[in-house]
Amino acid sequence: VFARLQQLGLEPAHVCSDAVFVRRVFLDVIGTLPTPDEARQFLQDKVPSKRTALIDRLLERDEFADYWAMKWSDLLRVKAEFPVNLWPNAAQAYHRWIRTAIRDNLSYDQFARELLTSNGSNFSVGQVNFYRAVQNKEPQTIARTVALTFMGARAEKWPVERLAGMGAFFAQLGYKSTGEWKEEIVFFDPNKVLPAGAPTAVFPDGTPAQLASGRDPRAVFADWLVDPKNPWFARAMANRVWSWLLGRGIVHEPDDFRPDNPPVNPELLAYLEQQFVAAHYDVKQLMRQILNSQTYQLSSLARSDRPEAEANFAFYAPRRLDAEVLIDALNEITGTTEKYSSAIPEPFTFVPDDQRSIALPDGSITSAFLETFGRPSRDTGLEAERNNRITATQRLTLLNSTQIQRKLEQGPKLQALLRAPRTRPRDLVDGLYLAILSRPPTDEELSTVANYVKLGGPDRRPMIDLAWALINSAEFLYRH
Repeated sequence: VFARLQQLGLEPAHVCSDAVFVRRVFLDVIGTLPTPDEARQFLQDKVPSKRTALIDRLLERDEFADYWAMKWSDLLRVKAEFPVNLWPNAAQAYHRWIRTAIRDNLSYDQFARELLTSNGSNFSVGQVNFYRAVQNKEPQTIARTVALTFMGARAEKWPVERLAGMGAFFAQLGYKSTGEWKEEIVFFDPNKVLPAGAPTAVFPDGTPAQLASGRDPRAVFADWLVDPKNPWFARAMANRVWSWLLGRGIVHEPDDFRPDNPPVNPELLAYLEQQFVAAHYDVKQLMRQILNSQTYQLSSLARSDRPEAEANFAFYAPRRLDAEVLIDALNEITGTTEKYSSAIPEPFTFVPDDQRSIALPDGSITSAFLETFGRPSRDTGLEAERNNRITATQRLTLLNSTQIQRKLEQGPKLQALLRAPRTRPRDLVDGLYLAILSRPPTDEELSTVANYVKLGGPDRRPMIDLAWALINSAEFLYRH
């Protein structure tokens, strides 16, 4: 990255402060704000290796599995009513498998292989829902989904023959219903008769496949896909992880690999691909390497206004919090909960009061807040389906809605903070800043607050106003 910036004559941003880093890495790794105690402890820690130690701890947190299962559920279209009615029990089985795979750090090649080759009931073998959460069961539709998910390629733009050759690997999938309503067995059916003139199996690189009689063609495709020499598999995932953590892909968009959309830094992408393969497709290790890099830890304050600066990672790109992360943060700060609902009146859609949005197991379970703030509908598996651009409706919701007002005025956690006895008046302001922005206030901010309210007085309304102002700030709404 730095070599490329030097070629372009661009100055990289300075390394970010500890206060910025602790908030950033919590949000990027586990989709969760640090608690005031966690932020304070990190800021007071004088050990030089504290950033590396924090990264290692976050990668082992339960919230890591929750957050990245949410991200993968977007790509894998985990939703009860889309498009062939997975139904809640199948959607939950699918989500449970994804979360378990992430929690156990299942290698990415094995993750892909299980999704591509598993057989069984969609209610008990969650990964077979990969073949049900598609627009239809046509082989070429499945091929497009596989290419998008594991190769970062939009295969609808491919030549017809190329897509048909890839689709042939999925032409012998069978689907069988059971006595259980909406349950379906997905399996390789060696006896399935293909229509006359059906395309023969050809890998996307143009190599004809050698299919042995009785062997599942999906397994043959999976062998080709996860081979270290494959030109798409490791490269696409390395680019995707970089995009998730840095806000922009080396190939941008991260699911649009094609000859006329080259990587902005080919050497960087080749290096990450090499490291990923050498680590035996260990996703956590790839994340650890990126998170510990100076590039990831740059400030979000650019030192150049040239457009090439953002595209070449000269600074950390600010971006609005995901809808699920934002409502979880508001609930954590105030001690409140969110009410969820589902359009599917089936079993297993009850949502406990303490359910976090990042851990919702089914995309059809939603809330007005999530819909307003751009949670993806999980219809396409495209990264761009999530909309994190701030809108007027979102601003008005945060500024004026009854929902946010009640959280601030009635939230038990925030009220306990405001009512707690303090030895110093500024402790109250410090507590609010640490809870909301993960840092203490500056002297200038303290002066502004002091001019607005007499600290330590019996009236806590000005402190509610301060909390309201902080949650409406760009510093809170964006990861930066």
